[in-house]
Amino acid sequence: MKVLQLGKFFPIRGGVEKVMWDITRGLRSRGIRCEMLCAKAPGGEVPPEGMTCVRSYAKIAGTMIAPAMIPWMRKHAGQYDIIHIHHPDPMAALALWMSGYKGRVIVHWHSDIVSQRFFLFFYRPLQGWLLRRAEKIVGTSPVYLRESPFLKKVQDKCTCIPIGIEKLCFDPEEAEGIRKRFGGNRLVFSLGRLVPYKAYSNLVRAAAELPEDYSVVIGGDGPEREMLTSLISELGLEHKVHLAGYIPDGASEAYFGACDVFVLCSRWKTEAFGIVQIEAMSCGKPVVATEIPQSGVPWVNEDGVSGLNVPVDDPSAIASAICRICSSPDYYERLSQGAAKRFEETFTMEMMIDKTIQLYEEKI
Repeated sequence: MKVLQLGKFFPIRGGVEKVMWDITRGLRSRGIRCEMLCAKAPGGEVPPEGMTCVRSYAKIAGTMIAPAMIPWMRKHAGQYDIIHIHHPDPMAALALWMSGYKGRVIVHWHSDIVSQRFFLFFYRPLQGWLLRRAEKIVGTSPVYLRESPFLKKVQDKCTCIPIGIEKLCFDPEEAEGIRKRFGGNRLVFSLGRLVPYKAYSNLVRAAAELPEDYSVVIGGDGPEREMLTSLISELGLEHKVHLAGYIPDGASEAYFGACDVFVLCSRWKTEAFGIVQIEAMSCGKPVVATEIPQSGVPWVNEDGVSGLNVPVDDPSAIASAICRICSSPDYYERLSQGAAKRFEETFTMEMMIDKTIQLYEEKI
């Protein structure tokens, strides 16, 4: 069996690319010939073994414009038994369509196209072709598969494989150093790009309602950093809310280890799963997440088991949930153990690879 994971870009910054690469290296570790094709801007990091990058010239509406992907696919696609394409990625879908590939196609449906409706109008025929062409459509949660309006007519092809990761390992001394930096306060952590759908302004406003012995740390960078900095100043929260900036791979583990509670406060179903939730769970940290309609986020964080789910765009509910979790040592311990157990039973990388191999080996 020879498999190609197709789509997205390098270096790995977002969840889709991370899942693609984790599947690639997980399959390779099991002796399956698997490679990954993606787009890359000129210069920068050298891609690892098993990953092929073609040059991209621009990024428009979240899509890397990489015309070289088309001739590469026309030349090499026939070498693969399975092409596992990751959606949404119009460039990858176009390259697959133009390749003339006749083999098995698996579509990994990470998310609907939500915010780029203008571009969706033009992409929709190609998206429809991709769904018809697919042998199977993989979703990361049963909720997203069931609720996506684009998947209503292809439910018979759909199957759920939750995203899985390796358990995070953190240095206890580094974690303790972070806690000391914030005076030993209760530590609330969140991590992600500072973009509108992440709704970090709601977490900042929630911080205003937390007791003074709480500190909120938001890791990540993006276009809303200036707005958030102004909001923190406007509310007089410089002592309580800290924008940590971009936290590189390998450094975030200490923050997960140091925090008491992890918060995911996104508002749109662009946040389809929330890998950061399972990263926190792997460290036994309770999660506060939002009940995003049609998203898998509140399914990932099982309410009352691994944490608490709250309404979207409700800072007071976020603050109340954080305080409820931390107010009782017994309740905190129950949720902490529940988070660790849910991770081990549902979201390990080994489980994701096992289910992917089973999917590939199914007789159609």
